[in-house]
Amino acid sequence: MAEHKYKFDVKMTCGGCRGAVERVLKKTEGISEYSVSLEKQEVLVTGTIEYDDLLAKIKKTGKEVRSGETLI
Repeated sequence: MAEHKYKFDVKMTCGGCRGAVERVLKKTEGISEYSVSLEKQEVLVTGTIEYDDLLAKIKKTGKEVRSGETLI
């Protein structure tokens, strides 16, 4: 299965918000690498996971996902 890169604009206001998103990503199968930037309000993910599944995982944290896109 091919790897994809995704970028999400996620509203995060503090380190706790970032931590919540990181915890969900860390235990999600199909993710090979990720980075969460509180400053940029940005979540970058590389993996074989489908876009919709990943979006649902991030939304489960209760954070507002303002936008998302597939880069590759």
